[in-house]
Amino acid sequence: MEFTPEQQSVYLKVAAICSRSETCTHDIQVKLKDWGLNEDDSMVVIELLKEEKYINDERFARAYVKDKFRFNHWGKQKIEYMLRAKKIDQEILELAFEEIEEEGYADELLKLLTDKEKTIKSKDKFDKRNKLMRFAMGRGFESGKIYAALKELGI
Repeated sequence: MEFTPEQQSVYLKVAAICSRSETCTHDIQVKLKDWGLNEDDSMVVIELLKEEKYINDERFARAYVKDKFRFNHWGKQKIEYMLRAKKIDQEILELAFEEIEEEGYADELLKLLTDKEKTIKSKDKFDKRNKLMRFAMGRGFESGKIYAALKELGI
């Protein structure tokens, strides 16, 4: 495939970025647009990056899910919201969430709530329950799972 000098320059820059960390197609499109590359040239560069496996949305989504759950302690809803903002397909989302085991998910939520319970000040049990509920929902955990964890904690 023949590139124009501008496309070749951009391709080399983006390939270097992609080789350092996982990136998705949407992030690269935004970056190329910011650099002033027109849409047709961008698509040519992106297709070559995909062919050469610099960009793989499934690989990106799996890594993103694993990292955000393990290091940021985010729930599935928040992770899904962020991946949708990056225009990741539903099929890829479903595959990516296989990275989180249900037992590990419940354990992480329980640990998160236990740690948070030690730091909150509340007037009564009802107030404590509401604060913990809001905290967990802000982290992206599902309300049903939160209720079960709070019940297990006796709150």
